[in-house]
Amino acid sequence: MISRKQLDGCEDCRECMNRAPYFQILSPQELEVINRDRYSLRYKAGEMILKQGTSATHVLSLIDGIVKIYIEGIGDKNLLLSLQKPWALLGGPGVHTDRKIHYSVAALTGVSICFIDIENFNKVMHINCRFANQLIGHISSQSVILFDKMVSLTQKQMHGRMADGLLYLSKDFYDSESFDMHLSRQEIADITAMSKDSAIRILKDFERDGIIRLQGSKISILDADQLNDISLKG
Repeated sequence: MISRKQLDGCEDCRECMNRAPYFQILSPQELEVINRDRYSLRYKAGEMILKQGTSATHVLSLIDGIVKIYIEGIGDKNLLLSLQKPWALLGGPGVHTDRKIHYSVAALTGVSICFIDIENFNKVMHINCRFANQLIGHISSQSVILFDKMVSLTQKQMHGRMADGLLYLSKDFYDSESFDMHLSRQEIADITAMSKDSAIRILKDFERDGIIRLQGSKISILDADQLNDISLKG
């Protein structure tokens, strides 16, 4: 991770050419508030960005790259909640409640992130209702995904959970039936709440049945209808 400073071309939000859509509706005066005490960092793949349990002092805007959001559970077991790409806002509910980070965030690829002071962020939310409404919409859409995940993890068998995991990656994240994953086999297990050995076995079952094709880190969904059927039957 580089030292705490502005990345090249990221000195002033008012002049930024790589601004997130929800910041594009702000006035120059509001962008000036956002820019106060803001800084940006570049992370390498595998580096921790936010640590569960630490103090929440900033809202993070993901400029480029891919990160994973996960819960550090009991016995060193992780539950991978989601992957995020630009222009995700990171920080979680603790930013507006107890000022604690309730999940961890790590870089899956090289990523650039803007750190926005919470107080300045909240000031702009209070004076720009359109901005606040967009953020509420963003939070609500993330909540829907987590509700669906809760049902999957608590009410489905392992094959159903794996089907849901693959459909999430295909439809919601990569938007393709063939994609190069940025996840290890352990991380696939973490996103489906099963052991690594079980995850590998079920992936091989799906490949044997002609549902998917595995080529290193690349997964191709060959029979989306059957995968959806497994998901629905759980």
